Amino acid sequence: MLEWIVANSWAFWLSIFLILAVIEVMSLDLYFIMLATGALGAVFVDLAGGPFWLQTLVFCVLSAVTILFIRPIAIRHLRRSPADQLTNVDRLIGQDALVLEPTSRLSGRAKIGGETWTARIEGDTTLEPGAYGRVIRIDGATAYIVERRA
Repeated sequence: MLEWIVANSWAFWLSIFLILAVIEVMSLDLYFIMLATGALGAVFVDLAGGPFWLQTLVFCVLSAVTILFIRPIAIRHLRRSPADQLTNVDRLIGQDALVLEPTSRLSGRAKIGGETWTARIEGDTTLEPGAYGRVIRIDGATAYIVERRA
């Protein structure tokens, strides 16, 4: 088996590359794609006529370099998003809330962004139905609002 791997190392490294790429698609943590990059580097060393030990060395070094230096940069770029692309409940902060039933610190309901939410007032006031408030935070399924000033 080992003789076949050494004789057909391009196929071995290409198989490793494909397996790692598939695992990366399932995990999306950017570790396996960095290892796959090392395997692809080993394929090129084999195609250039390099011995198996050099292919293995290139795999290890290229994988380590990409994990240590490229992955952190890629993660930073993936996690950075402009403020105008807020998702989920983050986009509701600052929006108007139409009060649907008397809303106080203890109970209430409001319509925010077309959806009905459990609402609480931040403070000691009470808002009557038909009044508008502004969402200041979301905690679980409860929107905390303050009275909107005209």
